Amino acid sequence: MSDQNKTKASTAIAGVLALGMMASAGSALAAKPGFEKCQGVVKAGMNDCGTSSHSCAGQASKDGDPEEWVYVPTGTCAKIVGGKVKG
Repeated sequence: MSDQNKTKASTAIAGVLALGMMASAGSALAAKPGFEKCQGVVKAGMNDCGTSSHSCAGQASKDGDPEEWVYVPTGTCAKIVGGKVKG
């Protein structure tokens, strides 16, 4: 196999792997039945997913960041001081 064909094959494999990773990331963001996303009540390092400043769970840098969110049972967020349901 020529170097050019090896490069094409490697690129194709990388593309397939990237698509698979994107698909699994999308499912991680889906809302859990019976739960809602609650913003503004997360302790540092305890968020459930990414925001505009990072892309992963557990990366909240400070307590109570209004952009960070965590899953809570539906109806609970409104009962927490500072909590706002993320739409």
